[in-house]
Amino acid sequence: MAKDIKFEIIKEIGVLSESSKGWRKELNLVSWNDGAPKYDLRDWAPEHEKIGKGVTLTEDEMKALKTLLDTEG
Repeated sequence: MAKDIKFEIIKEIGVLSESSKGWRKELNLVSWNDGAPKYDLRDWAPEHEKIGKGVTLTEDEMKALKTLLDTEG
């Protein structure tokens, strides 16, 4: 049996989109399994009771992504 995943949303940063079923693609600062908070981009069910696959980024990775997006312009 798979280990339960524990998470705590430290800060809700924003919603990128919402599906017709209410799932939202969100950028949040999340602590997974009591670890250090990381930037997290994934789909969440309406009350955060279920999660989809996503990506987590450290602060340095988020800064690098922002730099890439800013220079893409």
